[in-house]
Amino acid sequence: MKTELRWGQRGEWYVVIQFLLFALIFLVPLVGPKLVEWPNPWDTIGIGLGVVLCLTGALLALAGVLNLGQNLTAVPYPKEDAVLVESGVFRLVRHPIYSGIILGSLGWGLLTNSLLALLLTLVLFVFFDIKSRREERWLSEKYRDYTKYQARVRKLIPLIY
Repeated sequence: MKTELRWGQRGEWYVVIQFLLFALIFLVPLVGPKLVEWPNPWDTIGIGLGVVLCLTGALLALAGVLNLGQNLTAVPYPKEDAVLVESGVFRLVRHPIYSGIILGSLGWGLLTNSLLALLLTLVLFVFFDIKSRREERWLSEKYRDYTKYQARVRKLIPLIY
């Protein structure tokens, strides 16, 4: 028998917090004061690297969305009819959407020369690490082979973490 979960029991608060962080990271460079002006050539390097990281992050997140297909859900709690996806970009990293968003946020901070956006990206990384721990407990309960997958594939940074 299917048990109906109340609002919040599937991790909805994580989604609310992450969208608040996204808004801050995006808006701070546009409306906030510049705390640091990076001298040449660092500002040019930051812009170039920022563009590359934004595009790479977008592609990584998009690949994660496409590879998940019908399994995709906004909340960290897995769908009842979901299957474990270990192919495609999920061979490189267990949470490619989170990784892509982190990379894109890092790129945005560099592109906009915003130290505050870069610091908020660090907060976002810690947040996604915490959120993914909760999500992985649920995934381990749902999928018998999830711990083997965890042993093979890094969580947020391919080959590193």
